[in-house]
Amino acid sequence: MDIQSEKIELIKQLLETENWEVINKIKAVFKGVDYDFYDDLPEHVKEDIKAASDEIERGEVYDHEFVMREFKEKYGSKH
Repeated sequence: MDIQSEKIELIKQLLETENWEVINKIKAVFKGVDYDFYDDLPEHVKEDIKAASDEIERGEVYDHEFVMREFKEKYGSKH
């Protein structure tokens, strides 16, 4: 196939797609920037990520050993 045929085929595929991820990736290629999947995440997921990041910044975290110790005390697990 020559380049004109390839471009026409791509245009057909683009017109038929309903996938926003595909469209955003193509736009990113033409803009010359790397595609960032974060942009396609639903708003509620972005809000959860932001809340978790804020908790980390405030030091509201527990290390693995603490969590496992609490789990064993609460549930009596030997694992």
